[in-house]
Amino acid sequence: MDLSRLRKFSENSWELRPQGTMRVPAVFYGSQSLLEQMDEKVAEEAANVASLPGIVRAAYALPDAHWGYGFPIGGVAAFDPEQGGVVSAGGVGFDISCGVRTLLTDLPKAAVAGREEELAEALSREIPAGVGAHGKIHLDESGMDAMLRGGARWAVESGYGEAEDLERIEERGCMSGADPSAVSRDAKSRQKDEMGTLGSGNHYAEVQEVAQIYQPEIAQAYGLEPGALVISLHCGSRGLGHQIGTDYLREMVAAAETFGLRLPERELASAPLSSELGRRYLGAMRAGINCALANRQILTHLIRKVFERFFPERRLTLLYDVSHNTCKEELHQVEGNSVWLFVHRKGATRALGPGHPDLPPCFTPWGQPVLIGGSMGTCSYILAGKPESEERAFSSAVHGAGRQMSRNQAARTWEGGELTRELGRRGILIRARSRRGVAEEAPGAYKDVSAVVEAAEAAGLARRVARLDPRICVKG
Repeated sequence: MDLSRLRKFSENSWELRPQGTMRVPAVFYGSQSLLEQMDEKVAEEAANVASLPGIVRAAYALPDAHWGYGFPIGGVAAFDPEQGGVVSAGGVGFDISCGVRTLLTDLPKAAVAGREEELAEALSREIPAGVGAHGKIHLDESGMDAMLRGGARWAVESGYGEAEDLERIEERGCMSGADPSAVSRDAKSRQKDEMGTLGSGNHYAEVQEVAQIYQPEIAQAYGLEPGALVISLHCGSRGLGHQIGTDYLREMVAAAETFGLRLPERELASAPLSSELGRRYLGAMRAGINCALANRQILTHLIRKVFERFFPERRLTLLYDVSHNTCKEELHQVEGNSVWLFVHRKGATRALGPGHPDLPPCFTPWGQPVLIGGSMGTCSYILAGKPESEERAFSSAVHGAGRQMSRNQAARTWEGGELTRELGRRGILIRARSRRGVAEEAPGAYKDVSAVVEAAEAAGLARRVARLDPRICVKG
């Protein structure tokens, strides 16, 4: 990205002033090095988002931002329905509520010494993964609608997990306002056999070691012990979410002229929040969020079953579950007033600071756990929300490393089998359904997650609590 047209506020804060059709500035968070690595398309997309009706404050691009479809991935934008604000299918993304969930164990790394291969094989067998993977659950029409309305609560009531898990999931495990009737038959058909499946791409189930603690007091409150093992999941709403995005993007493009919207890009398609189409999309999108929450809850159950066989006296507890790729109605401060806004986070996670009323009581003094997944073979991070994140980007933070190379380019650069062997020599076991899938997710295809997290902390979005190093990674 050409930085000459940006105004620099600090080492990690930059601004593109309004020009042309922009209604508000575009704000970029990240070091000079990270921004220079970003595609020029990130600035173009952020400027386009800043041109949409009803946008508040700014269009934000976070340190992991990269080119998306209409909205940059790693982008945040909030819209005021009282000012003609819009909701955008492209501003949420196709994998609705893709997110990360982390489970705690009290197991030291030494507890699995000599059993790593056996544990990796067991996890790989029990977790369906890959393109079009099917699980053991089949949902009929009524079951599908119940799942879309109930989310993780439906999963717990169906025997997958524990009631106390719900306290440590955004929205307490169930997004209100979901409307299964707004979800197409095609979307439901794609999902009927995909519950409890991992998917492909950068989705994974990973056994990790707590390798470094940055904030001991917060880490202790979160239940993180140096050297202990944790398990992290990264996945979303599978085929259903993708079909919802496809359906409504098409419909919003067709209706744009009716709403008087001029679209610089097709993928920027939006609908007024006050419109019937906008309300219908919100109902479908919220159902997609519930699908993802239920999916991760079922996968949690499967992982617990594996660990029960290996360690029958141990119990895996949930640290937290965060979503990215959402649009949520939230109360924020705008020019000294409390205003209800619709906050799009595409490849960005909520990062509520200490004392926020939406936090579970156990996290109120410390801020929300922010779970940052690294790329395959690299470390991940747990952060905590900071009070100033509200002002910086509507209480939002990064969600991962962010791609710097396309999947096709990565597949031409690396060979999956050799990459698996190389990671194995570093003590990281990979279990994947596809060699090409491994090559596409090579560590070098992504930005340096440590640099991204350091920039996010320096920009005031969240603070580092712990670093997690991978030990076993199950992928599609």
